Formats: sequence, structure tokens, C-alpha cells
Amino acid sequence: MPPEIIRVVLTSPVDEQNLQKIEAVSGRIRVDQVSSFIIAEKKGDGAGKEQLDLLLRQAEVLYGWIHHFPRNLPERVSRLKWIQTMTAGVDQLPAEILNSGIRISNTSGIHGATMGEVVLEMMLMFVKDAPACLQMKQEKQWRRYKPRLLRGQTVGILGLGAVGREIARLCKAFGMNVTGIRRSGGSGSPLPEVDRIFPPEQLPELLAGSDFVVLALPLTKETRGLIGEKELRGMKPGAYLINVARGAIVDEAALIRALEEKWIAGAGLDVFAREPLPPESRIYELPNVIFSPHISGEMPDYEARATEVFCENLKRYLAGEPFVHEVDREKEY
Repeated sequence: MPPEIIRVVLTSPVDEQNLQKIEAVSGRIRVDQVSSFIIAEKKGDGAGKEQLDLLLRQAEVLYGWIHHFPRNLPERVSRLKWIQTMTAGVDQLPAEILNSGIRISNTSGIHGATMGEVVLEMMLMFVKDAPACLQMKQEKQWRRYKPRLLRGQTVGILGLGAVGREIARLCKAFGMNVTGIRRSGGSGSPLPEVDRIFPPEQLPELLAGSDFVVLALPLTKETRGLIGEKELRGMKPGAYLINVARGAIVDEAALIRALEEKWIAGAGLDVFAREPLPPESRIYELPNVIFSPHISGEMPDYEARATEVFCENLKRYLAGEPFVHEVDREKEY
């Protein structure tokens, strides 16, 4: 009997070079690109719905950005066994998918360098008061001041996965004291770049001792709203919160109050409760906020890196081997 054909459906646009990489994994693979149908459907054009539904019913594997997945995905797939997302976070997947038997893998691990650089960028901008320099340039003024150092300051990193460990490595290179929180506390494998690892229940201690608190953990039931008024009041008045994880991890209303009333010195924010951040948000007006529009995980060759992970997992899928970065449904990442 001829080998069984594996139907792979791409829900996001993939360029020819990356498409060829996917097809080269095995002669058993048949790739269908459905992004044009999905885009048209989201614009209200249903002309391709019948063809899209057919391809989704035939799909055994789905690959793409979560926000590119078609509407009502759970009702439109019948043979689907595996979803590979182009993202690390899977919090936007439908609950029906997360609670099903469909395997899910992500691209966790490819974002460390770019997200680590954004965190260091924000930290350096705060200690060197880069916003004041930009303002002076606009106003054509010259006011000398004494910038501070990162060296000797303490950073507390919430989440010590691939991204958190890279942030820790960079902070250690700047001579900072590095602490962090992970689910297993200090009982897991040692991390040479982290001076002290706290268990989750010791969050107040980490917050109270940190000059910078960096959020680098996934959005789950446990982490949603993790940083609220109590936690913000527990930070040093001169400390900074940096969030490159998910906006919903922070109570945004409490954060705005904390920034306005100077409970903390400032915040570096790449993610927000609502995205795009609405024009009426007070965050735009706060002078002690450094802002970026959810780009900390972006890089010029993102699609190629994500596709490399997919191709490796595709080989493992065909061989019946464990995936790289399979999502643990209990942990939700």
C-alpha cells in the first residue's frame, strides 16, 4: 500500500522559500495554503467558504498565526490531530481546541534574543533617562544631569523559561543582581545566570527587593491579573515594571494609578489589556511610561525561524517522536 498522505493546511501566508522547506520534509506531505480564503471570509466574502471548509475537513495538521485561524475552527475540522502555532503563547486558542485531544506545539524558544534586547533597551532608557534627552532635543535645550547605572541593581524576573533566562543572562552581563520566580522554585535544575530563585508564593519578597520587575511568563489562569494593586504597592517607590509577556497579567487600571500616584517610578510596556491600545488610554499621556506596540518578539527572519521549528516537529510527527515545545494543557504553555 502507498504511504498515507498527510494534509498540512497553512492558515497564514508563507513565502515560497519556507513553503519549499515544509514540502521537502517528506514526500508524504501535501500542503494547502488557505490564507487567502480566510482573509476573504473575515472581510465578509464567502465565495471561497465551500473550498475552505473542504480543506479544513481534510487537514491533519494546521500551521499559522493564531489570529489567522478561521472562524469557528473547532466545528470545521474533523481529522485534525496537531496544531503548530507561529507564536509562543496559546492563550488565544479556542477553549474547545485546548480541551480537545488535538496536540498543540508552539515556537517557544525563538524569542529570547529579541525580547531580551527590548527589556534591556527599556531598562537602559530608564537609568540613562533617554526620554529627557529626546525631549531636550525637541525643545533645543541643554540640561546636564547624572545618569544612573544598571550595575549593582536588582532585577526580578517572573518566568524563567527561554525568554526569562536570556533576560537574566543579559542582566548578569551588565553586573546586575538577578533573581527570578519559577513554578518549581529552587528545586529545578540550577540556572547559573540567576542568583536566587523564588517559588511563586514568595512573590512579595521578590517584588520588595527588586529595582526592576520583568514579566516574561505566559498568560494562564494562574497568571491572569497576577500583578494588581497589592503587588504594585509592594514594589519599591523607585522601581520599574517591565512587561513583555501579556497585558492581562497586569491589572491595567491599578498600574495607571500606580504610575500617576508614584507608587512606582515607571513602567516599560510592550503589551496591553486591549490591543491596539485605544487612543483614549491614559497610558499615552504618562511621562513615566516607555511604550512599544507589541513588537518585542518580532525579528526580520521570524517566519523562517518559526518554520524551522515546524519542520523539525513535522519530522518528529512522521517518526512518532516527541515534539519540540509541545503545550502542556495543565500548565497552559
